[in-house]
Amino acid sequence: MRRPRLLPALVAVAGAALLAGCGTGGELRSAGRMPAAVGPVRLWPTLPPASAAPYDYGEGETARIPGIRVPGGDVRRLDPVAVVRAGLKALPDRSSGVDELPDRTVEQINACRDAPRSCPVLPPYFRDLTGDGKDEMVLAIRLAGRQLSVRVYMPDAGALIRIMSTSDAVISVELAGRDLIMRAPSAITGYEYRTAWSWDDRQRAMLPTQDEILRIGQDKGHPPSPRPSARRTPRPTASVPAERR
Repeated sequence: MRRPRLLPALVAVAGAALLAGCGTGGELRSAGRMPAAVGPVRLWPTLPPASAAPYDYGEGETARIPGIRVPGGDVRRLDPVAVVRAGLKALPDRSSGVDELPDRTVEQINACRDAPRSCPVLPPYFRDLTGDGKDEMVLAIRLAGRQLSVRVYMPDAGALIRIMSTSDAVISVELAGRDLIMRAPSAITGYEYRTAWSWDDRQRAMLPTQDEILRIGQDKGHPPSPRPSARRTPRPTASVPAERR
């Protein structure tokens, strides 16, 4: 008696299993019930809104630097020490006190020609931060207590405009695209402040468009933040992310 031919039937079953397996690979699967979205709730709605900032650390302040001409709009041809010295006489569009330098620092700036080693003016960097196709000059001045005064200057119709000025206890200063990013120590161990300053065409100034406190560590490629050794410029309070338990 001849055995029945099973091969075609087995092939058909295997093919069906294969097709079934391919069909389930790209299908959407439910992740379960999602929590309902909760909109923001305004707390204490009867409180009147504030009309003025409680402090100022130089955002939006600009000044025309007297006696400095920028031929062809090329700030690379300027003497950085001469720019800083001329800036000591500049009248800002509003007075915040942020741009003022300590008397000892001013003395060192005025003596840069005779004592270059103790000159607090650091070498400048150049980058188009405003998007107008011309480089701006980024300057820094060393202050006591490991603080740094950072300024940005923009050429404007042959003149020079200071479009940013701030002082802080600084870990590092970076240029990323058209942003200037300052890292500063936090009083909270394991965290640091990170502020991104960006050009605002409406204000015609560099503004701190992002100011946050971040957790840091070796796993992010940054060394642990040092504890601050000097009083820092006041800044808005930022929330600290809670650890996941």
